[in-house]
Amino acid sequence: MTGPAGRTRAGRSRSPGADRGSAPLELVILAPILLGLLGLVIAAGRTTIAQGSVDAAARDAARQASIALTPTAAQASGIASARAALRLDGLDCTPVVVIDTSQFTSVPVGRPAAVTAVVSCVVPLANLALPGLPGTARLTATFTSPLDTFRAR
Repeated sequence: MTGPAGRTRAGRSRSPGADRGSAPLELVILAPILLGLLGLVIAAGRTTIAQGSVDAAARDAARQASIALTPTAAQASGIASARAALRLDGLDCTPVVVIDTSQFTSVPVGRPAAVTAVVSCVVPLANLALPGLPGTARLTATFTSPLDTFRAR
């Protein structure tokens, strides 16, 4: 701690260049930490965007399946819709799409029924976060869409 006229408490004067070199040293120490934090923020953002794409694919698949007239048509249109949505969003994965159409035939007309779509996608972390990063991330989304209560099933 310095007092007036550049003197320390012990009464010794401080040399004017005593702090020289501290800033570059601090920069060398802090730069990798700041770059690492920046990389984590980018990775988190890209993972969130990819999860949003999988959510949208599940929503599209359930909606397309719910307007189909038969369980077979619901399966086909739901799977095609999910794959198209993921391809359109540029998500590089081979999705596993499961469409639950069990309520198409088990619930009588006039009672509420629904179709559920589950979309799962394994994405390499090198595509999501940072190039060269090993490993994968499994992104999964589920969405349920109601069937028309009074439509013939």
